[in-house]
Amino acid sequence: MKSPASLLVAAVLAASALPVLAQQAAAPASAPAAPAPAAAKAGPAKVDAALGEQKYAAVCAACHAADGNSSIPANPKLAQQHPEYLVKQLQEFKSGKRANAVMAGFAATLSDEDMKNIAAYLAKQKAKPGFAKDKALVTLGEKIWRGGVPDRQIAACAGCHSPNGAGIPAQYPRLSGQHADYTAAQLVAFRDGVRKNNLQMTQVAAKLNDREIRAVADYVAGLR
Repeated sequence: MKSPASLLVAAVLAASALPVLAQQAAAPASAPAAPAPAAAKAGPAKVDAALGEQKYAAVCAACHAADGNSSIPANPKLAQQHPEYLVKQLQEFKSGKRANAVMAGFAATLSDEDMKNIAAYLAKQKAKPGFAKDKALVTLGEKIWRGGVPDRQIAACAGCHSPNGAGIPAQYPRLSGQHADYTAAQLVAFRDGVRKNNLQMTQVAAKLNDREIRAVADYVAGLR
């Protein structure tokens, strides 16, 4: 049997523990840990003309010259061309929408990022002027370029490509100073259904004869 003194000590200890137990009972349950913030979604890669220059030098410069001013009449000048147009053409070479076995092979090695970087580099290069060569055709070429051929429903080229051939960014390519051989070849390709990636140009070129095509191409080469 416990003594009165030990019973008194036990009662005192029990009484002192009551406030602690009450506090523990009243304390709210711990809140769950907040979820970690989701990683920010990466945005589109920034266009880099410097990287474009490197890729262009490795893939394109042999045919189109280091600054995009091709000296080969069959290969287009690309300097100062609207970047949206260049990207579109490269993508369509790669997909096969624009048929060209040589360009398809080169475009296949390029990513969309590469194409945008190359286009940004070329857009910064200054185009060198060209020259008309056939004086007998220049007058006809100018007439078609500026006024079209109304009685055959041929629209004026200047309406889309501007009077000086500078084009309209993101819509119509720059043509001024382009090699006459290249321009003529593209018009024939549109007319004959070989190039099928622009319905509007197919419809226009379908109404042009060989002489008119040569005239327009020669006039374009001398535009400034």
